Amino acid sequence: MIEGFEAFFTGYMILGISLASWIFACCAAVLSYVLAKTAIRFVFRRIQARAKAGDGHLSYIASQVLSATSNTLLLLASILVGIGILDLPERWLSRVSSLWFVVAALQVGFWTNRALALLLHRYFSVHGANGTFQASALATLSLWGARVLLWAVILLAMLSNVGVNITAFVASLGVGGIAVALAVQNILGDVFASLSIAVDKPFEVGDFIVVGSLAGTVEHVGLKTTRIRSLGGEQIVMANADMIGSTIQNYKRLQERRIVFEFRLTYECSTEQIRQITQRVEAIIRNEDKARFDRCHFRSFGESALEFETVYIVLDASYNVYMDVQQRINLAIMEAVAELDTQFAFPSRMVHVASLPDSAALRPVTQRSSRAGHA
Repeated sequence: MIEGFEAFFTGYMILGISLASWIFACCAAVLSYVLAKTAIRFVFRRIQARAKAGDGHLSYIASQVLSATSNTLLLLASILVGIGILDLPERWLSRVSSLWFVVAALQVGFWTNRALALLLHRYFSVHGANGTFQASALATLSLWGARVLLWAVILLAMLSNVGVNITAFVASLGVGGIAVALAVQNILGDVFASLSIAVDKPFEVGDFIVVGSLAGTVEHVGLKTTRIRSLGGEQIVMANADMIGSTIQNYKRLQERRIVFEFRLTYECSTEQIRQITQRVEAIIRNEDKARFDRCHFRSFGESALEFETVYIVLDASYNVYMDVQQRINLAIMEAVAELDTQFAFPSRMVHVASLPDSAALRPVTQRSSRAGHA
Protein backbone atom coordinates (compact mmCIF):
# COMPACT_ATOMS: atom_id res chain seq x y z
CA MET A 1 0.00 0.00 0.00
CA ILE A 2 2.85 2.35 0.82
CA GLU A 3 4.41 1.55 -2.49
CA GLY A 4 1.12 2.47 -4.13
CA PHE A 5 1.10 5.89 -2.46
CA GLU A 6 4.70 6.44 -3.49
CA ALA A 7 3.88 5.44 -7.01
CA PHE A 8 0.88 7.81 -7.00
CA PHE A 9 2.85 10.83 -5.75
CA THR A 10 5.81 10.18 -8.00
CA GLY A 11 3.84 9.08 -11.01
CA TYR A 12 1.04 11.65 -11.02
CA MET A 13 2.28 14.53 -13.18
CA ILE A 14 1.17 18.18 -13.19
CA LEU A 15 2.65 20.27 -16.02
CA GLY A 16 5.26 17.62 -16.45
CA ILE A 17 6.30 17.67 -12.78
CA SER A 18 5.41 14.99 -10.24
CA LEU A 19 2.94 15.66 -7.45
CA ALA A 20 5.62 14.89 -4.86
CA SER A 21 7.81 17.67 -6.27
CA TRP A 22 4.89 20.10 -6.10
CA ILE A 23 4.19 19.20 -2.45
CA PHE A 24 7.85 19.51 -1.58
CA ALA A 25 8.03 22.90 -3.31
CA CYS A 26 4.94 24.13 -1.40
CA CYS A 27 6.42 22.98 1.90
CA ALA A 28 9.69 24.72 1.06
CA ALA A 29 7.84 27.94 0.17
CA VAL A 30 5.83 27.90 3.41
CA LEU A 31 8.88 27.08 5.49
CA SER A 32 10.97 29.80 3.86
CA TYR A 33 8.19 32.38 4.44
CA VAL A 34 7.86 31.43 8.11
CA LEU A 35 11.62 31.48 8.65
CA ALA A 36 12.07 34.80 6.86
CA LYS A 37 9.17 36.37 8.73
CA THR A 38 10.48 35.09 12.06
CA ALA A 39 14.01 36.31 11.35
CA ILE A 40 12.82 39.77 10.32
CA ARG A 41 10.60 40.06 13.39
CA PHE A 42 13.47 38.97 15.65
CA VAL A 43 15.91 41.48 14.14
CA PHE A 44 13.28 44.23 14.22
CA ARG A 45 12.61 43.69 17.93
CA ARG A 46 16.31 43.68 18.77
CA ILE A 47 16.93 46.91 16.86
CA GLN A 48 13.80 48.51 18.33
CA ALA A 49 14.92 47.59 21.84
CA ARG A 50 18.32 49.19 21.22
CA ALA A 51 16.61 52.31 19.85
CA LYS A 52 14.40 52.60 22.96
CA ALA A 53 17.45 52.13 25.15
CA GLY A 54 18.93 55.27 23.58
CA ASP A 55 21.51 53.51 21.44
CA GLY A 56 21.69 56.28 18.85
CA HIS A 57 19.57 57.58 16.01
CA LEU A 58 20.88 54.92 13.60
CA SER A 59 19.09 52.16 15.49
CA TYR A 60 15.82 54.04 15.14
CA ILE A 61 16.38 54.51 11.41
CA ALA A 62 17.28 50.83 10.99
CA SER A 63 14.11 49.72 12.79
CA GLN A 64 11.95 52.03 10.69
CA VAL A 65 13.63 50.88 7.48
CA LEU A 66 13.12 47.23 8.42
CA SER A 67 9.44 47.91 9.13
CA ALA A 68 9.06 48.83 5.44
CA THR A 69 9.46 45.16 4.49
CA SER A 70 6.59 44.16 2.22
CA ASN A 71 4.73 41.01 3.20
CA THR A 72 3.58 40.60 -0.39
CA LEU A 73 7.14 40.67 -1.73
CA LEU A 74 8.23 38.32 1.06
CA LEU A 75 5.51 35.89 0.03
CA LEU A 76 6.53 36.15 -3.64
CA ALA A 77 10.16 35.47 -2.68
CA SER A 78 9.08 32.38 -0.73
CA ILE A 79 7.08 31.14 -3.72
CA LEU A 80 10.14 31.67 -5.91
CA VAL A 81 12.18 29.58 -3.45
CA GLY A 82 9.68 26.76 -3.83
CA ILE A 83 9.60 27.10 -7.63
CA GLY A 84 13.39 26.98 -7.69
CA ILE A 85 13.26 23.46 -6.27
CA LEU A 86 11.14 22.23 -9.17
CA ASP A 87 12.77 20.73 -12.20
CA LEU A 88 11.76 23.48 -14.63
CA PRO A 89 12.71 23.87 -18.27
CA GLU A 90 15.55 26.22 -19.12
CA ARG A 91 13.31 29.02 -20.43
CA TRP A 92 11.31 29.03 -17.18
CA LEU A 93 14.45 29.15 -15.08
CA SER A 94 15.54 32.38 -16.80
CA ARG A 95 12.13 33.92 -16.09
CA VAL A 96 12.29 32.87 -12.45
CA SER A 97 15.71 34.51 -12.11
CA SER A 98 14.28 37.71 -13.64
CA LEU A 99 11.42 37.60 -11.14
CA TRP A 100 13.95 37.21 -8.34
CA PHE A 101 15.63 40.43 -9.48
CA VAL A 102 12.31 42.26 -9.68
CA VAL A 103 11.27 41.20 -6.17
CA ALA A 104 14.67 42.07 -4.71
CA ALA A 105 14.79 45.44 -6.52
CA LEU A 106 11.32 46.42 -5.31
CA GLN A 107 12.11 45.50 -1.72
CA VAL A 108 15.40 47.41 -1.82
CA GLY A 109 13.45 50.32 -3.27
CA PHE A 110 10.98 50.27 -0.35
CA TRP A 111 13.81 50.16 2.17
CA THR A 112 15.75 52.95 0.45
CA ASN A 113 12.62 55.07 0.09
CA ARG A 114 11.94 54.85 3.83
CA ALA A 115 15.59 55.58 4.64
CA LEU A 116 15.59 58.69 2.41
CA ALA A 117 12.44 60.01 4.06
CA LEU A 118 13.87 59.49 7.55
CA LEU A 119 17.26 61.00 6.72
CA LEU A 120 15.73 64.09 5.11
CA HIS A 121 13.32 64.39 8.04
CA ARG A 122 16.30 64.29 10.38
CA TYR A 123 18.28 66.80 8.32
CA PHE A 124 15.53 69.39 8.12
CA SER A 125 14.67 68.86 11.79
CA VAL A 126 18.22 69.82 12.73
CA HIS A 127 18.61 72.68 10.23
CA GLY A 128 15.01 73.91 10.24
CA ALA A 129 13.58 76.82 12.21
CA ASN A 130 13.41 76.18 15.99
CA GLY A 131 14.52 72.58 15.45
CA THR A 132 11.16 71.50 14.00
CA PHE A 133 10.60 69.83 10.67
CA GLN A 134 8.66 72.10 8.31
CA ALA A 135 7.27 70.91 5.00
CA SER A 136 9.10 73.71 3.26
CA ALA A 137 9.69 73.87 -0.46
CA LEU A 138 13.28 72.67 -0.10
CA ALA A 139 12.28 69.63 1.99
CA THR A 140 9.44 68.75 -0.37
CA LEU A 141 11.55 69.16 -3.49
CA SER A 142 14.46 67.23 -2.02
CA LEU A 143 12.30 64.27 -1.00
CA TRP A 144 10.37 64.33 -4.25
CA GLY A 145 13.54 64.49 -6.37
CA ALA A 146 15.25 61.72 -4.41
CA ARG A 147 12.23 59.43 -4.76
CA VAL A 148 11.89 60.09 -8.48
CA LEU A 149 15.58 59.33 -9.03
CA LEU A 150 15.41 56.19 -6.89
CA TRP A 151 12.39 54.66 -8.61
CA ALA A 152 13.62 55.69 -12.06
CA VAL A 153 16.87 53.80 -11.46
CA ILE A 154 15.01 50.76 -10.11
CA LEU A 155 12.56 50.77 -13.04
CA LEU A 156 15.35 51.00 -15.61
CA ALA A 157 17.29 48.23 -13.85
CA MET A 158 14.23 45.93 -13.88
CA LEU A 159 13.50 46.68 -17.53
CA SER A 160 17.11 46.00 -18.46
CA ASN A 161 17.02 42.71 -16.54
CA VAL A 162 13.94 41.47 -18.38
CA GLY A 163 15.54 42.26 -21.74
CA VAL A 164 14.08 45.68 -22.64
CA ASN A 165 16.36 48.02 -24.61
CA ILE A 166 16.50 50.89 -22.13
CA THR A 167 18.64 53.07 -24.44
CA ALA A 168 15.73 53.77 -26.73
CA PHE A 169 13.44 54.02 -23.73
CA VAL A 170 15.61 56.69 -22.09
CA ALA A 171 15.81 58.61 -25.38
CA SER A 172 12.03 58.57 -25.74
CA LEU A 173 11.71 59.75 -22.14
CA GLY A 174 13.99 62.67 -22.95
CA VAL A 175 11.89 63.76 -25.91
CA GLY A 176 8.70 63.32 -23.91
CA GLY A 177 10.19 65.30 -21.04
CA ILE A 178 10.92 68.24 -23.33
CA ALA A 179 7.35 68.19 -24.64
CA VAL A 180 5.92 68.06 -21.12
CA ALA A 181 8.23 70.86 -19.98
CA LEU A 182 7.01 73.12 -22.79
CA ALA A 183 3.39 72.32 -21.96
CA VAL A 184 3.71 73.08 -18.24
CA GLN A 185 6.33 75.82 -18.34
CA ASN A 186 4.24 78.11 -16.12
CA ILE A 187 3.96 75.42 -13.46
CA LEU A 188 7.66 74.65 -13.77
CA GLY A 189 8.38 78.36 -13.40
CA ASP A 190 6.59 78.35 -10.06
CA VAL A 191 8.36 75.14 -9.02
CA PHE A 192 11.80 76.57 -9.77
CA ALA A 193 10.76 79.80 -8.04
CA SER A 194 9.92 77.75 -4.94
CA LEU A 195 13.36 76.16 -5.20
CA SER A 196 14.88 79.64 -5.37
CA ILE A 197 12.90 80.64 -2.28
CA ALA A 198 14.05 77.51 -0.47
CA VAL A 199 17.73 77.99 -1.34
CA ASP A 200 18.03 81.79 -1.14
CA LYS A 201 15.57 82.08 1.79
CA PRO A 202 14.24 85.64 1.27
CA PHE A 203 11.59 84.64 3.80
CA GLU A 204 10.56 81.59 5.83
CA VAL A 205 7.41 80.31 7.48
CA GLY A 206 6.46 82.69 10.30
CA ASP A 207 8.06 85.81 8.78
CA PHE A 208 6.02 89.00 8.40
CA ILE A 209 6.52 90.27 4.85
CA VAL A 210 5.20 92.98 2.57
CA VAL A 211 4.91 92.24 -1.17
CA GLY A 212 3.63 95.24 -3.09
CA SER A 213 0.32 96.18 -1.47
CA LEU A 214 0.01 92.83 0.36
CA ALA A 215 1.22 92.35 3.93
CA GLY A 216 0.97 89.39 6.26
CA THR A 217 2.64 86.41 7.94
CA VAL A 218 3.91 83.52 5.81
CA GLU A 219 2.01 80.33 6.69
CA HIS A 220 3.17 77.85 4.03
CA VAL A 221 5.64 77.74 1.15
CA GLY A 222 4.55 75.15 -1.42
CA LEU A 223 5.80 73.97 -4.76
CA LYS A 224 3.59 76.39 -6.69
CA THR A 225 2.16 78.94 -4.27
CA THR A 226 2.91 80.69 -1.00
CA ARG A 227 0.16 81.27 1.54
CA ILE A 228 0.13 84.48 3.58
CA ARG A 229 -2.17 85.34 6.48
CA SER A 230 -2.96 89.05 6.16
CA LEU A 231 -3.51 91.49 9.01
CA GLY A 232 -7.23 91.39 8.26
CA GLY A 233 -7.31 87.64 8.88
CA GLU A 234 -7.90 86.37 5.35
CA GLN A 235 -5.48 84.00 3.62
CA ILE A 236 -3.66 85.27 0.53
CA VAL A 237 -2.41 82.70 -1.99
CA MET A 238 0.29 84.02 -4.31
CA ALA A 239 2.25 82.27 -7.07
CA ASN A 240 5.92 81.74 -6.25
CA ALA A 241 7.04 83.21 -9.58
CA ASP A 242 5.13 86.42 -8.79
CA MET A 243 6.72 86.51 -5.33
CA ILE A 244 10.24 86.27 -6.74
CA GLY A 245 9.49 88.92 -9.37
CA SER A 246 8.38 91.45 -6.73
CA THR A 247 10.19 93.45 -4.07
CA ILE A 248 9.83 91.67 -0.72
CA GLN A 249 10.15 93.51 2.59
CA ASN A 250 10.90 91.07 5.41
CA TYR A 251 10.11 92.71 8.76
CA LYS A 252 10.88 89.55 10.73
CA ARG A 253 14.59 90.10 10.10
CA LEU A 254 14.40 93.74 11.13
CA GLN A 255 16.82 94.32 14.02
CA GLU A 256 16.47 98.08 14.48
CA ARG A 257 14.07 100.72 13.19
CA ARG A 258 15.30 104.08 11.92
CA ILE A 259 12.54 106.60 12.61
CA VAL A 260 12.26 110.01 10.99
CA PHE A 261 9.49 112.34 12.13
CA GLU A 262 8.74 116.02 11.80
CA PHE A 263 6.93 118.71 13.74
CA ARG A 264 6.28 122.39 13.05
CA LEU A 265 6.17 125.46 15.25
CA THR A 266 4.77 128.89 14.55
CA TYR A 267 6.86 131.82 13.32
CA GLU A 268 6.37 133.55 16.67
CA CYS A 269 9.22 131.39 18.09
CA SER A 270 12.37 133.22 19.04
CA THR A 271 15.87 132.04 18.26
CA GLU A 272 16.39 130.97 21.86
CA GLN A 273 13.17 128.98 21.88
CA ILE A 274 14.22 127.16 18.69
CA ARG A 275 17.58 126.33 20.25
CA GLN A 276 15.96 125.08 23.44
CA ILE A 277 13.35 122.92 21.68
CA THR A 278 16.03 120.97 19.77
CA GLN A 279 17.92 120.41 23.03
CA ARG A 280 14.77 119.28 24.81
CA VAL A 281 13.90 116.80 22.04
CA GLU A 282 17.41 115.34 22.21
CA ALA A 283 17.12 114.92 25.99
CA ILE A 284 13.70 113.30 25.66
CA ILE A 285 14.96 110.68 23.21
CA ARG A 286 18.16 110.00 25.18
CA ASN A 287 16.06 109.22 28.25
CA GLU A 288 14.34 106.38 26.36
CA ASP A 289 15.91 103.01 27.16
CA LYS A 290 14.90 101.44 23.84
CA ALA A 291 15.87 104.37 21.61
CA ARG A 292 19.16 105.80 20.37
CA PHE A 293 19.27 109.48 19.45
CA ASP A 294 20.66 110.44 16.05
CA ARG A 295 19.84 114.11 15.38
CA CYS A 296 17.27 116.88 15.74
CA HIS A 297 17.49 120.00 13.56
CA PHE A 298 15.59 123.12 12.70
CA ARG A 299 15.33 122.06 9.09
CA SER A 300 13.73 124.86 7.07
CA PHE A 301 11.37 127.81 6.85
CA GLY A 302 8.05 126.48 5.62
CA GLU A 303 5.25 128.43 4.03
CA SER A 304 3.40 128.74 7.30
CA ALA A 305 5.69 127.27 9.98
CA LEU A 306 9.20 126.56 11.21
CA GLU A 307 9.94 122.92 10.33
CA PHE A 308 11.95 120.57 12.57
CA GLU A 309 13.21 117.08 11.65
CA THR A 310 14.19 114.41 14.18
CA VAL A 311 15.88 111.04 13.61
CA TYR A 312 16.33 108.26 16.15
CA ILE A 313 16.79 104.47 16.23
CA VAL A 314 14.43 102.06 18.00
CA LEU A 315 16.52 99.22 19.43
CA ASP A 316 13.68 96.69 19.24
CA ALA A 317 12.20 95.34 15.97
CA SER A 318 8.70 95.01 17.39
CA TYR A 319 6.21 97.42 15.87
CA ASN A 320 4.30 97.73 19.14
CA VAL A 321 7.49 98.72 20.96
CA TYR A 322 8.18 101.38 18.33
CA MET A 323 4.68 102.83 18.70
CA ASP A 324 5.01 102.92 22.51
CA VAL A 325 8.33 104.77 22.25
CA GLN A 326 6.97 107.21 19.67
CA GLN A 327 3.92 107.93 21.80
CA ARG A 328 6.04 108.75 24.85
CA ILE A 329 8.26 111.01 22.75
CA ASN A 330 5.26 112.82 21.27
CA LEU A 331 3.71 113.46 24.68
CA ALA A 332 7.03 114.71 26.07
CA ILE A 333 7.48 117.07 23.10
CA MET A 334 3.99 118.48 23.66
CA GLU A 335 4.88 119.16 27.30
CA ALA A 336 8.18 120.78 26.30
CA VAL A 337 6.49 123.04 23.75
CA ALA A 338 3.96 124.15 26.37
CA GLU A 339 6.71 124.84 28.94
CA LEU A 340 8.65 126.96 26.43
CA ASP A 341 5.50 129.03 25.79
CA THR A 342 5.34 128.34 22.07
CA GLN A 343 2.79 126.65 19.82
CA PHE A 344 2.55 124.00 17.15
CA ALA A 345 1.76 125.36 13.72
CA PHE A 346 -1.08 124.28 11.52
CA PRO A 347 -1.46 124.92 7.78
CA SER A 348 -2.39 128.55 7.23
CA ARG A 349 -1.92 131.31 4.65
CA MET A 350 -1.61 135.05 5.25
CA VAL A 351 -3.00 137.31 2.51
CA HIS A 352 -1.86 140.95 2.31
CA VAL A 353 -4.41 143.25 0.57
CA ALA A 354 -2.93 146.43 -0.90
CA SER A 355 -5.11 149.59 -1.19
CA LEU A 356 -6.17 150.75 -4.67
CA PRO A 357 -4.50 153.90 -6.12
CA ASP A 358 -6.51 157.16 -5.80
CA SER A 359 -8.47 158.68 -8.72
CA ALA A 360 -5.90 161.44 -9.23
CA ALA A 361 -3.32 158.93 -10.23
CA LEU A 362 -5.65 157.54 -12.85
CA ARG A 363 -6.73 160.97 -14.25
CA PRO A 364 -3.83 161.49 -16.71
CA VAL A 365 -4.59 158.13 -18.28
CA THR A 366 -8.24 159.13 -18.71
CA GLN A 367 -7.30 162.49 -20.25
CA ARG A 368 -4.93 160.85 -22.68
CA SER A 369 -7.64 158.47 -23.71
CA SER A 370 -10.08 161.35 -24.31
CA ARG A 371 -7.60 163.24 -26.45
CA ALA A 372 -6.84 160.20 -28.45
CA GLY A 373 -10.54 159.70 -29.13
CA HIS A 374 -10.99 163.36 -30.11
CA ALA A 375 -8.15 163.20 -32.52
